[in-house]
Amino acid sequence: MSSEKALRFLAKHGMAPDGIDPAREAEKMAAEMELGLAGKGGSMPMIPTYLSDAGKIPQNEPVVVIDAGGTNFRCGLVRFTAEGCREEQMRKWKMPGIEAPASWEEFIRFTADAIEPLMKETDKIGFCFSYSADITPEMDGRVQRIDKEVVINGCEGQLVGASLLRELERRGVTGKKIVILNDTVAVLLGGLASGDEDGGCAIGQVSGTGTNTCCSLPENRIGKLGRSGDRRMIVNLESGMYDGMPRGDFDRELDEASHNPGIKHFEKITAGVYLGELCHRMLLHAAEEGLLSPATAEKIRALGWIDSAVIDAWAMGEKLEDISACEEDASFVQTLCASMFERSARCMCTNLAAIALLSGEETVSICAEGSLVQKGRVYRPLLEKLVNEEIREKMGKKLHFTVGYETTLAGSAAAALLNL
Repeated sequence: MSSEKALRFLAKHGMAPDGIDPAREAEKMAAEMELGLAGKGGSMPMIPTYLSDAGKIPQNEPVVVIDAGGTNFRCGLVRFTAEGCREEQMRKWKMPGIEAPASWEEFIRFTADAIEPLMKETDKIGFCFSYSADITPEMDGRVQRIDKEVVINGCEGQLVGASLLRELERRGVTGKKIVILNDTVAVLLGGLASGDEDGGCAIGQVSGTGTNTCCSLPENRIGKLGRSGDRRMIVNLESGMYDGMPRGDFDRELDEASHNPGIKHFEKITAGVYLGELCHRMLLHAAEEGLLSPATAEKIRALGWIDSAVIDAWAMGEKLEDISACEEDASFVQTLCASMFERSARCMCTNLAAIALLSGEETVSICAEGSLVQKGRVYRPLLEKLVNEEIREKMGKKLHFTVGYETTLAGSAAAALLNL
């Protein structure tokens, strides 16, 4: 009964998973992608990366790699050998701007401090920058915004690569070359370098702290470039920006309270950085509506910030005593949390099916990475089931779905080696 009560609550507020029909929504999303490719507007910018995924990756040539992610900042050396990808001198810190706001200059100095000891090994840098940036023909990135609850002031309009190279040159480190790429593009190239990509429509997918996808398309499909020919280029969809997915009451409430209200609607429905807070707000409202016992309501009001790992445990029926005072309330909490993972998986399946429609290819190869798809005990099986149903069975595509681990570092090195 309590599960049914939770589902009625979700339906009342426009949050029910079955409100997302991947087949129907994919057609709408693919049409929006076409607008972006043509440069005719739409909420997805469909950013050309000027990066190719073609060619043979040179072996035994070191590359400095940087990964500025939604949670962590990593750097080190990567080289490809006959035995595979080898990482050396890897280090990790908290991403600047998480614990306290940072300035752009502070971020660049931090990055230069991290890689300066490595620059004697190579003249190539592959920089995975996991935020919205317009990629230039020189393969630099002009920052649109830094979000995922990371605050770096003065970043808008800055060129990532040029800023870092200037700081290195100020320190006497000269003659270096850099390529800027999104984390999703790095996942695609990392899958290629690992032999996971299998021809046809190649898709990189990130389902973790943030959400995004990319794919490889012939240049003549990218109308705003004005190029002909079938040379392939990787396109960063920035699909977290998509605003055409149905939203509910708590999606709008969370959006208004975020650092970036009015944008990134798709990411706020699907990404790990938001799902815990989304469930928290829903539980507070359920308590206010009298759907939970007073003792459970007190536990909910005492909660601090919770992440997707917490609600993954609750969705699996674990640690429910931390949040509920009786069996009926525990069932309500479990159903609500599981439903949010299902809704997220339905949205991501929509995204992947839309790319499959856009490409027209018979083979669809997806390389996915990120905490939700790697660790999500509820999310990942649901996503794999939905992708099989919607892309393999309904669309009749030959489907390859693989989950990578730490592919962004290999992908950043591959981008530099193939394109510099």
